[in-house]
Amino acid sequence: MAQAPTRREAPVRVLTGPTASGKTAAALLLAHRLDLEIVSMDSALVYRGMDIGTAKPSREERAQVPHHLIDVVEPTESFSAARFAEQARALIADIRARGREPLLVGGTLLYLRALQQGLHQLPGADPELRARLEQRARVEGWPALHAQLARVDPASAARIEPADAQRIQRALEVWELSGRPLSSHFDDAPEAPGPDLHVVSLEPSDRAWLHRRIAERLRAMLDAGFVDELRALRARGDLHPELPSMRCVGYRQGWDYLEGACDAGQFEARAVAATRQLAKRQLTWLRAMPRRRVVDCCAADAAARAVDLLIEAA
Repeated sequence: MAQAPTRREAPVRVLTGPTASGKTAAALLLAHRLDLEIVSMDSALVYRGMDIGTAKPSREERAQVPHHLIDVVEPTESFSAARFAEQARALIADIRARGREPLLVGGTLLYLRALQQGLHQLPGADPELRARLEQRARVEGWPALHAQLARVDPASAARIEPADAQRIQRALEVWELSGRPLSSHFDDAPEAPGPDLHVVSLEPSDRAWLHRRIAERLRAMLDAGFVDELRALRARGDLHPELPSMRCVGYRQGWDYLEGACDAGQFEARAVAATRQLAKRQLTWLRAMPRRRVVDCCAADAAARAVDLLIEAA
């Protein structure tokens, strides 16, 4: 007797887009339409005590709908894409087992790729090597290390900004530990991919509109006490600017401000510029995802349009 075909699960809904594109508002609007729980897909929201500068959903917003993968580690710790994929898969299964639907929300596209496609096998972090690279950067500057990366791994150097310390460090680390450029590892077969995804992305038709939003949001963060939050983090005594948490946009520039390396106006300008660069990288990642459904986040009804597209995944 032939077996009945296995019922295929509905795709997991994903709401993404660059920073300041309106993802939180659209997610909460969808929560009023569907019985869902939000799984954060944001590498900054995982850190406890980093609330204002990460635009973390407020307590009131989080009370409206259950949120996951927010405030899960201390800023002294790291939280990898592999760890996200593992925990997100478990959460998706658990949420659906309770008769509800997950909604992944965030702009960390490496997390999305890790969940969707699996991860390539890369060498783990080497604290001693990282310390040596950081010492070189203090003496020579990160652009000098980027120049080295361009010699040994031109493909990676082409997609990494000369001032992007974290990614330069990781690419050189992989090259030294494995003897192979980071870019060559992407030719290896990754682990088994994750669930089907229904991706809706809020993206700007007018880049200047997004730039204004970024500047306005940073100003709102400063008015809400972002500098006081930075002072409290620095006063802990167990944090330093090379930690992944303190490399988040806004926090790295704020640390420089507290160290006296720039004044308040320069801090704000540098934070805005860094956030624009983040948005640019996010949009580059998104353009490489042909199956996503795009909503113009500049439109007045962007949130409602995103919700309609997400509901189509049912």
